[in-house]
Amino acid sequence: MAKDTKERILAKALELFSQKGYAGTNINELMESVGLVKSAMYRHFESKEEIWNALLDKLIEYYEERFGSPERLPPVPESLEELTAMTMRMVNFTIHDETVVMTRKLLTIEQFQDERAKKLATKHFLTGLTEMFAYVFSGMMKKGLLRQENPELLAFSYITPISALIHLCDREPEKMDDALARIEIFVRHFIKTYGAKCNEEES
Repeated sequence: MAKDTKERILAKALELFSQKGYAGTNINELMESVGLVKSAMYRHFESKEEIWNALLDKLIEYYEERFGSPERLPPVPESLEELTAMTMRMVNFTIHDETVVMTRKLLTIEQFQDERAKKLATKHFLTGLTEMFAYVFSGMMKKGLLRQENPELLAFSYITPISALIHLCDREPEKMDDALARIEIFVRHFIKTYGAKCNEEES
């Protein structure tokens, strides 16, 4: 029961923090939304800051288990078509999974206020993705699927427009279908440009 209550507090904290930010969320409001009085919180967390850090720990684990990270790298695709499928699967997950969407909004708000949130935002929005795809592209180059290029630069050029369109979905959900279509068009253009087999067929 105590574990369930703790999970409910963290779930509601994510919802409120992603809407109002950490500073904008009153601890009494948080407890009331879970159906608890403030004094009951101390059976589970010593402070609002402890809730914040426990929430970030939980979100890191959730994201890495389901999406991947430089510490949990995805398998290297066996074909160019598999790269498209893997990318679209990852994109669909990150724009439709409610926990991931709220996490992205929370980090977008708090990256300017909290040092840990700033580092996580940099990792999740930029460096982590670049490392993951640099590994993927390096592996695909070894398999002869992609042209020999700098994998880090290639990864950066790949994830940047995709990330921009994912953030567009957060701001303007009504544009989600268009954003998904544009991402797939971009991925296929990338493959046509850098795919070793594509270039061989054209020459």
